[in-house]
Amino acid sequence: MADEAHERISVNAPPARCWEIATDYERYPSWARDVKHVAVLERDGEGRGKRVEFRVAGLGKSIRYVLEYDYAEAPAAFSWQFVEGDWLRRLDGHYGFEPEGDGTRVTYDLVVDVSAPLPGLVKRRAASMIMGTALRELKKEAEL
Repeated sequence: MADEAHERISVNAPPARCWEIATDYERYPSWARDVKHVAVLERDGEGRGKRVEFRVAGLGKSIRYVLEYDYAEAPAAFSWQFVEGDWLRRLDGHYGFEPEGDGTRVTYDLVVDVSAPLPGLVKRRAASMIMGTALRELKKEAEL
């Protein structure tokens, strides 16, 4: 069964800066500590990552997965859907970037379904940790 998590954070940087960081997948390993490798497998007509492969550290293992991105709401938001990978059945999400004073309100919605047999509480905590870490690290990178 999939678990959902929703978080938001205020970032002292303009929405365009937050968008730039969040969509530059190949740079994730330089600022997102659990992301070990990223490869853009396919780009859209504007050169943005359409299909992207990630290798992350999680659950004491190296986990590989491929996401497909949708930029229909660009530049205010973008979303993704799980295509394939290890240990996961679903990893769908959405980033939103809303002006807030001189900064940005970043929202992050995530739906996770881990294929490994884990108790619901552990899966919910994992989803929450993924999001919390991602938002804090995005904030840190954007505010440099």
